[in-house]
Amino acid sequence: MNKETKLRIHDITAKAALKFGSEAWVLKKREKQSFEAAQMKILRHLLRITKLDKEKNQCIREKTEAQNIVEEIKQYQKKRLQHVQRMDGNRLPIQAMKYRPEGRRNIGRPKKKWRDQLHFED
Repeated sequence: MNKETKLRIHDITAKAALKFGSEAWVLKKREKQSFEAAQMKILRHLLRITKLDKEKNQCIREKTEAQNIVEEIKQYQKKRLQHVQRMDGNRLPIQAMKYRPEGRRNIGRPKKKWRDQLHFED
């Protein structure tokens, strides 16, 4: 099987599996590293490059013309946010996004919410 066919299969299957459900995720640093590692493992396998070859990740991405999976997830989340913002006010996703709970929080640092990462570091 040639490289182009392998890369198309990668785009259809592996990327889709990595991005599944990502519109609602809050990506932490550790999770970002895990996604990048998984993507690079797949790309190295497709090109038959081992870690002993000491190829840099950027070189492998250039050879495969693949974008960083974390950047793709961020773009996907931006598109989802824009889609939700266009919805009518009575739809459940927009209601969930605008929901503000009442009452007191537990002691300690609050968990990062999807709404907190909407500023997207560019």
